[in-house]
Amino acid sequence: MRVGRRRSDRAPRCPRLPVQALVLGSISSVQIGAAWATTIFQQVGASGACLLRLASAGVVMLVLTRPRLRSLSRKQLVTACALGLVLAGMNLSFYHAISRIPLGTAVTIEFVGPLLVALGGSRRVRDLVWAALAAGGIIALCQGVTHGTSLEGLVLAAIAGLLWGCYILLQARLGRAFNDSSGLALAMTVAALVVLPLGVAQGSARLLVPGTIAIGVAVGMLSSAIPYSLELKALRTISTTTFGVLMSLEPAVAALAGAIVLAQTITLRDAVGIGLVVAASLGTSLTSNAPHEPLNIAT
Repeated sequence: MRVGRRRSDRAPRCPRLPVQALVLGSISSVQIGAAWATTIFQQVGASGACLLRLASAGVVMLVLTRPRLRSLSRKQLVTACALGLVLAGMNLSFYHAISRIPLGTAVTIEFVGPLLVALGGSRRVRDLVWAALAAGGIIALCQGVTHGTSLEGLVLAAIAGLLWGCYILLQARLGRAFNDSSGLALAMTVAALVVLPLGVAQGSARLLVPGTIAIGVAVGMLSSAIPYSLELKALRTISTTTFGVLMSLEPAVAALAGAIVLAQTITLRDAVGIGLVVAASLGTSLTSNAPHEPLNIAT
């Protein structure tokens, strides 16, 4: 006969965080990591900071997943390497963008990549509304070129966005090729190796300064390991629509992180531009029938 314990004898359970809080925590972690990365740009440059971020995240993911190269097929290796090349280009262009323009502006323009993927192939009239809103937001942000905003930074952010769209498509292939996270660990390692020459050339011996390494590792954890873990936990129970809606807030969170961490100013024009892109992303998420991929792992 099994004797049950009284209610007072049971171990207290830790309160569970709402899944929405997990996704918002993931978004905040990524953007705080990006903002913090800019603090070492003067020491090691954007390429050096990118190298530290990718290398630290890659090492952690390799340790956790321990991929077995000999057991991988040629298709798996090619997919992981292709994603690694895209990751390298996406992170390099994004880091160089935020070295020239505010974080919120860069993320908003970069977000056009996932929006294009979500809207691609759609023939619904209402999707033209979301595309028009996004275009209006980008135009509003690009008006800053005549007010001191770097045109080069805007172009780099757009390139990062296009590569982010490619990353989403390749990530779907990676998910079909691998049953675990080892494919992403390999892709992150390939990305770090691709960035290595540029990072060393720009950062040189300053990459070995303990304080700089510590910030680089922290950025890697904030931008990859922590958000990836939070998203995996949230995606077990959250609907894809809710996930997409929450992810749509990323440009606004980025602007807020830039204002708090870096004291970057958010003008009325910036707020309008960011708001239009967020509205377009929200509309796309709420009306899309396609599954929403986790977009924040490596941005």
